[in-house]
Amino acid sequence: MVVAVNADSFISNSSYNDQRHREDVVSSLGFVDYCFVTSIDIRELIASLRPDIIVKGKEFETKDNAEESALKDFGGKLVFSSGYTLQRSSSIFLDRESSSGMNFEKLRSYMLRHQIDRKRIETVLDKITDLSVLVIGDCIVDEYLQCNAVGMSQEDPTIVVTPDEAKVFLGGAAITAGHAKSLGAKEVSFYSVLGADSASDFVKKKVSDYQLESITFVDDTRPTTKKRRYRVGNKTLLRVNKFRDHDISRHLQDLIFDRVLRESGQAKLIILSDFNYGILPQNLVNKIITMCKKKGILIAADSQTSSQIGDISRFSGVDLIMPTERELRVSSNNNRDGLVTLAEKLREKIECPNIVITLADEGALVHLGNGISWENDKITALATNALDPSGAGDCMLSATAMSLACGADLWLATLIGSVAAACQVSKVGNQPLHLSELRSTIDRLCHVSV
Repeated sequence: MVVAVNADSFISNSSYNDQRHREDVVSSLGFVDYCFVTSIDIRELIASLRPDIIVKGKEFETKDNAEESALKDFGGKLVFSSGYTLQRSSSIFLDRESSSGMNFEKLRSYMLRHQIDRKRIETVLDKITDLSVLVIGDCIVDEYLQCNAVGMSQEDPTIVVTPDEAKVFLGGAAITAGHAKSLGAKEVSFYSVLGADSASDFVKKKVSDYQLESITFVDDTRPTTKKRRYRVGNKTLLRVNKFRDHDISRHLQDLIFDRVLRESGQAKLIILSDFNYGILPQNLVNKIITMCKKKGILIAADSQTSSQIGDISRFSGVDLIMPTERELRVSSNNNRDGLVTLAEKLREKIECPNIVITLADEGALVHLGNGISWENDKITALATNALDPSGAGDCMLSATAMSLACGADLWLATLIGSVAAACQVSKVGNQPLHLSELRSTIDRLCHVSV
């Protein structure tokens, strides 16, 4: 495989890697036999190399391609492909560090490309203490049963475990709000609907412990959503969900919106944390987004499509959206195109300028667009050995959205969000991340990146 890297003279965007760095990265890939920088016309290059096949991204398939005419002269073939259609986590057979930690070197090049230093980060973190934030969405009670593995049952192929320790945490929109408050926001209000059950009492106590202003409503047709995880060591064996996913009534929707409308006067940020259990029906979402646009309030959204079905594209008009690759592909019904193409299609569809696609232990793809042009970058995952990845998305959403609300650009906001997520996955259970933890980790990051 021969790869030609366009020279800097072909690239007009200053935020891209320079040609030396791009050549180094491509050359380091094991399946690349030869890589070089080129500044000559593509047709001249093809005539010189006479390749059997040229590969371009799927986004070029409907455009004019100068390569086609040059390849016809000797029977070459032009193929459009964006690589693997599904993101794969790192193989379980790869060697990993035995203890949790962070590889700060991973973010050095990202920080250099976007001119991010300690001063810019600290300026944003200092402004968070002036934020008033509203978080609206599904509340989840997460129970962790830590077990010891006994062995395999002799009667049937079943793993036998004995419970050792049980812990209960707050999840969903509630922990998103908890992160926002613990990361320094001045005021955080949490809006949700609970069941008429004992789990709601636990929610109310934890919300009070997290110093959140709680605006919760009761719907006796649905229990408070509970998720129980059975774990052995650092692995989850089974998860049992107890929930109802029908939409809340129009009466409850009106009650929620009226309270949001009345209490949004000082808000600089509203976060919609949607797990598709019916707390955020489309009518309510549309009214909240319209209100935010009128009042100039930054609005961010996340819609989980894990064991349930959701559509991230229904949040049209938000300022920040943070889907996983699966959520992006489900919403577009597209398993063919590459992530950059899909991100731009989503931006065009919902007119959202800031899109961050989370890729589990592969990091995140950052997509910034304004309708005329767009830019992308990949930010690698900082944590080298995640103990519990379940709370990473909630923490990253809070930190990234608050950073944007404090004036950071998407590159800086995503860096802060990524560091926050790395801190979060280093502990079991979704617990609020304190600003002191984030600052300490950023201190070490900036020290290494100097």
